[in-house]
Amino acid sequence: MYQGMKSAGPASNRVIDLRSDTVTQPSAGMRKAMADAEVGDDVYGEDPTVTALEERVASLLGKEAGVLMPTGTQSNLAALLCHCARGEEYIVGKDYHAFKYEAGGASALGGIVACALPLDENGGLQPADVSASIKPDDSHFAITRLLSLENTVSGQVQKLERIDELCGIARTHGLSTHLDGARIWNAATALGVDLATVAAPFDTISSCLSKGLGAPACSVLSGPRDFIDKARRVRKMVGGGMRQVGILAACGLYALDHHLPRLGEDHENAGALAKGLAGIDGLKVHAGDTNMLFLEPVGNDPSALVDHLAAEGILIGAPADKIRVVMHMDVAETDVSRIVDGIQGYYEGAN
Repeated sequence: MYQGMKSAGPASNRVIDLRSDTVTQPSAGMRKAMADAEVGDDVYGEDPTVTALEERVASLLGKEAGVLMPTGTQSNLAALLCHCARGEEYIVGKDYHAFKYEAGGASALGGIVACALPLDENGGLQPADVSASIKPDDSHFAITRLLSLENTVSGQVQKLERIDELCGIARTHGLSTHLDGARIWNAATALGVDLATVAAPFDTISSCLSKGLGAPACSVLSGPRDFIDKARRVRKMVGGGMRQVGILAACGLYALDHHLPRLGEDHENAGALAKGLAGIDGLKVHAGDTNMLFLEPVGNDPSALVDHLAAEGILIGAPADKIRVVMHMDVAETDVSRIVDGIQGYYEGAN
């Protein structure tokens, strides 16, 4: 049975790991940047490389300031704890990371109530649902303080017009806005706009360095300077204060210079894979807008497909009705044909 472990695969083939864009290895250039990084104690505000990264990300997103966080989960948590007090509410998608995949941190640690709304077929929220979920000023209800959105959602880009409409509703009702922009880099690349355009409707943005950009760790929370000062205090409170962390910040700076410009290659490879798999009897392919697609085995045990590919040295997401496949910087264009051959081979054998 599949256990999510790496298979050595055939001796002549390296493992192609498509489970996530978090599995990338630091390149030689990134490792050199780590070794050469100027560092200091960041808790004292004395790490110049961290400061440079925080300022650069904030500038790219059109915000005043940023704070380096160890993880995207902590970055979203700090944002929620700063936006909402205990017993107050944030509106979020029911499958968004900040609600579903962060261990309930906002409620467990902040006493914050989540109002989780259904998603449409593109992963977005409906304006009517957001409007209807904002509570009146009544002692029976939690006070609605925040609209928390996500872009991208499972590889799907949220259109700017819809984002503007949703954030406009929030502003009309006095709500703040936060974006889980873990893959905002992919969204901007797919839309063909700059990062500040995607970030503009939001008060705060969490952006991840360890997904499409290929750094080994860290996210940056960006927003107004007074908010970021508050978030820095929350970071300390939840154990995120780090010392000579410029060695990791250097990876983020390197990634912005060298990996951000190549993200379109991952999108193209995902599109090529979806095209190569089209028409396979017994497999539905759900293509996204960026670097992800989902495979839906029809009438077959998804574990069998996952296990077959693992034996071929190809790792895909855990068995499910829809299995995630993610392209990233460690997957070459030439790998696409091998992946197609592996999946076609499974279905040819099954039939």
